[in-house]
Amino acid sequence: MVNATGTFGNSAIKMYIPGVNPAGQQGFVNASGVFVTVPQDVAHGTPLDMAIPLSNTGDTDFVLPQMSGRIYFAIDGDLTFRAVADEQGVRRMQYPAGWVESDDSFSVMHDCVEFTLNDLGMFCNTTMVDKFSVPLAIRLEGDASQTAGELVPGGRERIFSTIADQPDFARLIIGDNKRVIAPGHGIDSGLFSSTYYDEYINEVWSKYATTDLLVTDHLKQITYTGRVRDGVLIFDKGVAPIRKPSTRDVFFCDGALAAPNDGVTGPVAAMLGAAFNRGTLLEHSAQPISDTKLHYNTAVANHYSRALHENTKDGKAYGFAFDDVGDLAAFIQDHNPSSWTITLTDLSSGPAPGGTDPGSDPGTDPGTGGGTDPNTGGGTDPNTGGGTDPNTGGGTDPNTGGGTNPGTGDVSTGSAGLNFGS
Repeated sequence: MVNATGTFGNSAIKMYIPGVNPAGQQGFVNASGVFVTVPQDVAHGTPLDMAIPLSNTGDTDFVLPQMSGRIYFAIDGDLTFRAVADEQGVRRMQYPAGWVESDDSFSVMHDCVEFTLNDLGMFCNTTMVDKFSVPLAIRLEGDASQTAGELVPGGRERIFSTIADQPDFARLIIGDNKRVIAPGHGIDSGLFSSTYYDEYINEVWSKYATTDLLVTDHLKQITYTGRVRDGVLIFDKGVAPIRKPSTRDVFFCDGALAAPNDGVTGPVAAMLGAAFNRGTLLEHSAQPISDTKLHYNTAVANHYSRALHENTKDGKAYGFAFDDVGDLAAFIQDHNPSSWTITLTDLSSGPAPGGTDPGSDPGTDPGTGGGTDPNTGGGTDPNTGGGTDPNTGGGTDPNTGGGTNPGTGDVSTGSAGLNFGS
């Protein structure tokens, strides 16, 4: 782990590694590099001691065991992960929810990356599906040397200024540029219109009542033809009927746009979700659109995601759950990995973390579901949801319950751990 924030010393930063081990058990990696399962003998709501300090100076080296999970970084504060009981009384992990004002971690500046390390290799991404706060870049060494997530100079500041200039999106910024939350979470927090996409969706449904919608799965080289009939989008070749989505469905790529792992309906739903978020469905009846110059050109689009893509060096970002459609997500993989480096990049023009200002009133909704603790709205699902690659996920936070893809996928046993450092 490399601290290149330019503002905070290593002592101000803590690391947390929650996830699922090869046996399918939820838990976390401790400071010794050992995976510890969620304790079953603690009271519901017990905070878990899982913070890992960085080295006193220089880079922090760490051996990562085989698992599927996330690496969180907190600046100038502590994140709270809790053991909560599900309906069967089994203790599972509840993650921080940076969009829920009542969450213990709300005032702490933090962010995370996602990964799966298994016998097949290393699969990782710099997710921004739920929020953006700390700019994180990753480098994966193995059969090749690959990078993802690096912002352009001044990228963090430009992301916030771009979103602040969008009237519908400006309220998604929490505090003094502490973080910006995704519009789906904004809906659930009372910060974003739940009808933002409604007129656009109605226009799309009206257009494809008289025009064929062509969706091509380039991997299988199959094109599906669809028409809206009796208010439902009907495709040929075995695709399940797709009902008209809501604005929330579009931003979460869930609900009517949920993508099952069936190899047929799933890819079509994912491509539709991407087209809605990128604002390409009214102008282009053949999807997906690979030319990024044609993305986000409409007044109604996911301008949160646009701001992220515009400010990464390679134009790739995980701005919504199916941003990997067209290979546009900040995702890299290697089947023979040797090391993985995570860099906390420049924060010299960023906010001063800490404080108690929660930003705008997020309303009374406790979260987006998927959780077992009604007081916090936090979730316990260890999978990251979303995404179309079964190894990586790249979808929504475990607290959201969104997405139908199993997320970070299965992990298997056998190979050695991965050196996570410089």
